[in-house]
Amino acid sequence: MAWTEFIAALGVFLLSHAVPVRAPVKPWLVGLVGQRGFSIAYSLLSLALLAWLITAAGRAPFVMLWAWEPWHNHLVLAVMAVVCLILVLAIGRPNPFSFGGANAAAFDPARPGIVGWMRHPLLAALALWAGAHAFANGTLAHVVMFGIFAAFALLGGRLIDRRRQREMGPEWQRLHRVIVRPGPGAVMFGQPLRLVAGGALYLVLILIHPLLFGVSPIL
Repeated sequence: MAWTEFIAALGVFLLSHAVPVRAPVKPWLVGLVGQRGFSIAYSLLSLALLAWLITAAGRAPFVMLWAWEPWHNHLVLAVMAVVCLILVLAIGRPNPFSFGGANAAAFDPARPGIVGWMRHPLLAALALWAGAHAFANGTLAHVVMFGIFAAFALLGGRLIDRRRQREMGPEWQRLHRVIVRPGPGAVMFGQPLRLVAGGALYLVLILIHPLLFGVSPIL
């Protein structure tokens, strides 16, 4: 009985990411509230269910799979710095390989930015975040939860690749052949405002973590 809330939260969370985006459910919902309304409502629902799932994992029976060590926090902090960097370099950047082909018409293969290094940077950030937090927590409920997130991110990239190849046809392969992979320095330091935004995001996450989850990542 003690696992009921966690199992229920996990099940509802997974269903919320499977049912609303499938045909004919999504076209019907978009017809009711519009594409923008669907995106906003779906995002709010996802955040609410994620908050419930994380809370339920914290209330689940305490089953320790491995002991926590202080250096685990240092590892998570280092990984999260990379996650924040990936996020700020990817958000808003044209990416024809992503789900839906975000702003694909504006994509320049000669200046692909982070897309030159990874087709799905947001999924890469999700996998790093989830893997690091699964390792740092070490309890059964958290390992299951974060492990599912990491698996979703790793498998999601392959599924999106298949879908985008069907949708784009030969253009998918053509873009792959002509993309110029920039050096890491050009990706990061060529966009100083995004670097500043990444540092700000990193600091904000550290500051609000104890407020949201009751645990300070630096103590």
